[in-house]
Amino acid sequence: MTKLTNIAFIRAQAGKGDLLGARLNKLATPSRNEPGCINYDVHRSIDDPDMWFVYENWRSKADLDAHFEMPHMKEFVAAIPSLVDGPLDLRHLTMTTEPAHAAP
Repeated sequence: MTKLTNIAFIRAQAGKGDLLGARLNKLATPSRNEPGCINYDVHRSIDDPDMWFVYENWRSKADLDAHFEMPHMKEFVAAIPSLVDGPLDLRHLTMTTEPAHAAP
């Protein structure tokens, strides 16, 4: 089965970096609990507090497609126009290595 990686660079509207981050971080737990989620991690730029990065890996395209149909994702997508500056920079890749295991 082909594992997929979804990478998103997301710029907050001016003055909304913390709010966007809170909304992105709120997605982590329910996303990690979805079937097929390998990992779901949110990052903030050190140099630009309005720039956020989401790195997620999924067991299959079907799992990733199902992720975008989940209520928590639909709620976030609906909020994008009020939080995000410009288009999302989304990248879809195929994972070519086995996922790393979390450190003990």
